Amino acid sequence: MPRPFSELSQNHPCFGSHGATSGRIHLPVCPGCNIACRFCERSLNDTENRPGVTSKVLKPEETIPLIKKALEISPEIKVAGIAGPGDTLASDNAIKTFNLIGKEFPSLIKCMSTNGLLLAERAEEVIKAGIDSLTVTVNAVDPEIEAQLNDYIIWKGKKIEGIEGAKILIQNQLEGIRKIAASGITIKVNTVLVPRINGNHIAEIAKTVAAAGAKRYNIIPLIPTAKLAGESAPTCQEIHAARAMAMPYIELFLHCNHCRADAVGVPGRTEYSKVLYQKFGSKEIKENFSHG
Repeated sequence: MPRPFSELSQNHPCFGSHGATSGRIHLPVCPGCNIACRFCERSLNDTENRPGVTSKVLKPEETIPLIKKALEISPEIKVAGIAGPGDTLASDNAIKTFNLIGKEFPSLIKCMSTNGLLLAERAEEVIKAGIDSLTVTVNAVDPEIEAQLNDYIIWKGKKIEGIEGAKILIQNQLEGIRKIAASGITIKVNTVLVPRINGNHIAEIAKTVAAAGAKRYNIIPLIPTAKLAGESAPTCQEIHAARAMAMPYIELFLHCNHCRADAVGVPGRTEYSKVLYQKFGSKEIKENFSHG
């Protein structure tokens, strides 16, 4: 059975109400992605602190000794999460890793993040893997708005662009959220706030995902990069306005950090990723895909 929300609120950095006191380890085991978000730039490097970035990509079996070492360095770690650098359901790596973690570290909370394109299709696998919390990135529930944030999806081996692709993505996200929520797994939804595009759409997103079963809602300010490098990052006033739109419909998560896909430690307090992960080298590899 997935852990109850009361336990997550005590031990999961993304569900506590007063900031993080527990730690997490993000395991970068997912190399590929299946949607092309216009704001996302994946990269292998040791310097940037944002989603979609890691120093290297691991194989599932490599994560077990890494977790052992992480727990020695940072006993505050209560959560093992997988958030990229690609999408967690675009390959089998995340599910394989969670199955290993469940056997080796049953006390750790298992947390996964996904863009949701394959969530409805793979919901039973997610549930069977013993996930305790799931984050789904939903940037719009109107295909015309989503199409401005995502160039295309890769769906059943085909590249589907524009509004047609956006419709499939949104339908699969919401159906997947409903399936996962029905199993008792706690769901948080992330929305990347791009004021010019989805700034006036936040209330509709919050209302829709809450009705589908999401428990928490997190508004992430855009980091202008990739094809949306020319957009302005949201101002504090725009972020507060977006939160005010969402607040009537769902409980908000207000202390998010832009965490790397290989983050280790207590968010905002300690960071041990460079101690644990070998440096990949000076060459940076960048790809414009969603981190999920």
